[in-house]
Amino acid sequence: MSFMFHPYPFADPNAVNSVNIPESVKNTMTKGILNVGKKITSFFEDVNTIGIDAYPGTEYEMLVNVLKQQLTSKGVEFVDAASVMLPAKEITDIVKPYLPEDREVDPVLLYGRRYKDGYKGIQDEKKVSELKKKIKSGKKMLVYGKGALCEELQDEFDLRIWLDVTPRTAVLNCKNGKNLNIGATEQLPYSLMMRRNYYVDFEIAMEQRWNMMKKQKLDYYITADEPTDMKMLPFANLIELFDELCSRPFRCRPVYLEGVWGGYYVHKLRNLPKEMRNCAWVFDMIPLEVSLVAKLETCEFEVPFFTFVQAMGEKLLGQRAYSEFGGYFPIRFNYDDTFHSSGNMSIQCHPDADYVIRNHGEFGRQDESYYIVRASHGAKTFLGFEHKETADEFLDLADRAQTTHEIIDYEKYIHAVDSVPGTQVMIPAGTIHASGRNQVILEIGSLTVGSYTYKLYDYQRTDPGTGLPRPIHMKMGRDVLRTERDTQWVNENLVN
Repeated sequence: MSFMFHPYPFADPNAVNSVNIPESVKNTMTKGILNVGKKITSFFEDVNTIGIDAYPGTEYEMLVNVLKQQLTSKGVEFVDAASVMLPAKEITDIVKPYLPEDREVDPVLLYGRRYKDGYKGIQDEKKVSELKKKIKSGKKMLVYGKGALCEELQDEFDLRIWLDVTPRTAVLNCKNGKNLNIGATEQLPYSLMMRRNYYVDFEIAMEQRWNMMKKQKLDYYITADEPTDMKMLPFANLIELFDELCSRPFRCRPVYLEGVWGGYYVHKLRNLPKEMRNCAWVFDMIPLEVSLVAKLETCEFEVPFFTFVQAMGEKLLGQRAYSEFGGYFPIRFNYDDTFHSSGNMSIQCHPDADYVIRNHGEFGRQDESYYIVRASHGAKTFLGFEHKETADEFLDLADRAQTTHEIIDYEKYIHAVDSVPGTQVMIPAGTIHASGRNQVILEIGSLTVGSYTYKLYDYQRTDPGTGLPRPIHMKMGRDVLRTERDTQWVNENLVN
């Protein structure tokens, strides 16, 4: 799953992990789409049926076209897994309860609830049964596309292949019109497409990939961020490579994002592309957003970090953490950069466990902390209300400002902590907060599967991408805010 809509198209060349490649991995890796196509073609000398599935956002069609050129003349039948999906309108109706359209609560339709019924809930049971019989018939057949290795079909294939893509590339491919939602016949507006991806499509694919790896139901794995330069490994050798990475310190490949309050410290420090207008977020370890790169002599093998987490399980996390957090990586950290920027982060809050589980079907509360890494003139961190007695006054003003567009004297209502490098402030769920201008903070947070930031006031800024006012989620914010957390409470409990 991924909740980032606008990753910058940049793969940091410094965030790689050089490994001593086992000979078994070196000798079994197939590089390049033509060679991968030849290798898969050769499999049909020994098997009758192959299933090729892919994570949403993967350009698997390029590989399928290569395979058709090589296999159609040899009598191999190709079946698109889309053929067993329910009609697009029916799928839309099925997932509609997970994508509510209440603009009083969610003005820009950003949030929803996680869909839990997998491919089975959106496939035609009769068509799946017919395809299952066809696969068993002994004919040479290749079934491809999203859902090809669904639970009802995966055991029927002689060979099972998974095409994976990093969250960064999956989102960029969707943004660039290279992907449709599962079962869709036309493209939704981008923001709605990504909401559907997060709550439905990515959820389905991630759970399927996880279950297949746990059951060791995969035979080959393809990393396909660069479709013409894809790389394929037998699944057993992929695990061998992961074991090597798991036995040593590693660094993930970050994702960088521009933002309306973005700064320039990290941009300069990491020599980011000069075309980036700024760098607001640096996702160094957001487990569901970043990737992991193994440098294997002259080539890179890049996988979603969460694929690595899913495959390694207890070996990576330890038994207690694996059990307690359901196999999810239990922490995340990123940098927020407002250094020499034009303004603050939005004034916002995050939900507690009860709210996020009940309303979004997520796993738990969103707690975090800010550690001040670098601060310049007048830098402040906003945390808690100045006086709990005036909290409702501020919220009423902020609510009204959505229609009047008035500027609020927010510093009258929101407590400010002077930002000094080395200071850490705790931000438990429900605490109003914002990173102020002119600083770089290390944001350390609890288990984050989705990202639930309820903006309460954003200084009347517009979104550079749409030209529209930035979204405010006042109803959700008021539902979870702890207005009693004022200056005294903050200083006694949250500032270190």
